[in-house]
Amino acid sequence: MNSPDTLPPAEDLQIRVPATPEHTNAGGDIFGGWVMSQVDIAGSIPCVRRSRGRVVTVAVNRFVFEQPVHVGDMVSVYARITRVGRTSMTTEVTVYVERHPRAPQIIRVARAEVVYVAVDEHGRPRPVEEAAS
Repeated sequence: MNSPDTLPPAEDLQIRVPATPEHTNAGGDIFGGWVMSQVDIAGSIPCVRRSRGRVVTVAVNRFVFEQPVHVGDMVSVYARITRVGRTSMTTEVTVYVERHPRAPQIIRVARAEVVYVAVDEHGRPRPVEEAAS
C-alpha cells in the first residue's frame, strides 16, 4: 500500500467523484457504505480490462477506514491488480480525498484488498489467462 502522503500512479486512477449531501450518514459524514461501493466499482475496473469480460466480487480481504470523508471532498479511488490466479484477481484499492479547493489538501482516507472472479455468460468462473491472451 502507498504511504498516506504519496499518491498512486495516475494510471491506477479508476474513479473521481464528489462526495455530496445525499451520501451522508446520520452523523453528517459520508456514509461508509457509499465509500465501500466506490471501492468495489473501482477495484473491478482493472479486472474487467485484464479478463476482458465480466467479473464478480468474491471477497474483501481487508478494508480500513483511516479518515472520514466530508461533503464537498473530491474522492479519487485508485486500484491495481496485485495478483492473478486461474480465475481470480486481487486488487489493492486506495481512496484519497482532495479537500479545501482554495488550499488543497490530499488525504488518504481508506485502503482495501478486494478479490474478483472472472465469470462467463452463465455466471460460472472462467480462466483469466484465456480471456487475456
